[in-house]
Amino acid sequence: MPATNDEHPPSWYLATARGLTAHPPLAGATTADVCIVGAGYTGLSAALHLAGRGYSVVVLEGRRVGWGASGRNGGQLGTGQRREEGELEARFGQDSARQLFQLGIAGRDLVKELVRRHAIDCDLTPGQILCAAKPGDMPDLEHRGAKLARDYGYPHQRVLSRLELREIVDSPAYHGGVLDSGAAHLHPLNYALGLARACVGAGVRIHEQSRVTGYSGTSPTVVRTEQGEVRAGHLVLGCNGYLESLEPRIADRIMPINNFLLATAPLGTPGQRLIADPACVHDTLFVVNYFRLSPDGRLIFGGGENYTRRFPADLKGFVRRQMLRIFPQLAPAPIDYAWGGTLAITMNRLPHLGRLAPNVYFAQGYSGHGISTATLAGQLMAEAIAGTAERFDVFARLPPSPFPGGTLLRWPGQVLGMLWFALRDRL
Repeated sequence: MPATNDEHPPSWYLATARGLTAHPPLAGATTADVCIVGAGYTGLSAALHLAGRGYSVVVLEGRRVGWGASGRNGGQLGTGQRREEGELEARFGQDSARQLFQLGIAGRDLVKELVRRHAIDCDLTPGQILCAAKPGDMPDLEHRGAKLARDYGYPHQRVLSRLELREIVDSPAYHGGVLDSGAAHLHPLNYALGLARACVGAGVRIHEQSRVTGYSGTSPTVVRTEQGEVRAGHLVLGCNGYLESLEPRIADRIMPINNFLLATAPLGTPGQRLIADPACVHDTLFVVNYFRLSPDGRLIFGGGENYTRRFPADLKGFVRRQMLRIFPQLAPAPIDYAWGGTLAITMNRLPHLGRLAPNVYFAQGYSGHGISTATLAGQLMAEAIAGTAERFDVFARLPPSPFPGGTLLRWPGQVLGMLWFALRDRL
């Protein structure tokens, strides 16, 4: 897996991290009501909500808090699920589609509430713009905005003509868009670090550099690391794209993919003209471009992905090529940082939540909606462990299909399909 060292890989997020704190590795044997594997948004949210209910909690993290996608993503908090409402209605019915939409809103609102309640300094900023990459995408954006207002009680999307959008996003690449005032963006690593501080304040024990090597199928379960073990009544797996071989029964329901970002040098006044709004931006391409201005005037731009176990050798050049397709005027701009992260997708692009045993819960496969969905998944697992599983079961009833060929053969077929859609974008 890329970036295999135990420290955070270099990024603009790391350079502007607030409150990086080391947590001791697990040493010896201990007990807890709940043991959580993974200190990303999923595990930290589960830990915080369980501790708030009076459970004793141990979190085991193989590297550092927020080391994975939780500390490296694009920072965008969108609306709804990864699949649009009409598609969810056709597949699952209107009632389930409305439940899924409301859970998407609940996840986004939960992030905002946690930031407020725990005074997490993560540059939370309202607004998101979705740009039409092709002329034919605009009718779909207009239809969805009207549908959300009419059928889902969500009136917060405003259609932007091509001219209106160009006044806000100075790119020739787009044909109009939609401004969502209910969406938002934030500094993802600082959000994760803030959640960890709140966990510690609530009595959660976090152990970094404590990679889990296995666990018993008993109740209570015994979770093993190289340095020790945790005996716990419940186990939560929050590994997502870094699950690897820990739990083969769910590994074939996700596929890890890599996505990449860069940060330019501070752009000054010209940067303010690139995006004349505090909102973040993304587009309708299959391999999506997403970007925003940082508080210090840099363009944070995400674009391009690959499906191997390695990152491109020239990360700056790889992402810069995507950036110049959107902002050709940035050709002279220096690139100060470039980094990547590994996320997990599912076949149906919906999150995968479930139980492997009465005392073993998991959540994974956020497919690009990780900040809000992973935070919500942690809360839903805490509710389920406490005996209230109605919201958890909305997702658990809709498991994604396994990737054809399982973990060994899922890669070739899925990658060919994704490369085909990426080619369609370029054509």
